[in-house]
Amino acid sequence: MRLDCPICGSRDRREFYYQGDAVLLERPAPDAGAAAWDGYLHLRANPAGETRDLWLHESGCGAWLVVTRNTVTHAVESVELASRVKEGLR
Repeated sequence: MRLDCPICGSRDRREFYYQGDAVLLERPAPDAGAAAWDGYLHLRANPAGETRDLWLHESGCGAWLVVTRNTVTHAVESVELASRVKEGLR
């Protein structure tokens, strides 16, 4: 898989570090209980189809990216700087 970094151009996926879902998770209150914390720490959706993920261009420019991709077809739809889309992630 190749990702088109907005700063560096097209690069191999091995230059990037996957960080997970780009949708911000609501952190439970400190006293929310074990079940709430277990869900926050360990349970994630694994959808088939389009996802928005956070990636770090670790071996390149160091930019945080939001990658929209399809987990079924492996097609990368878009790559955007996270700093430019952070307001629209929720």
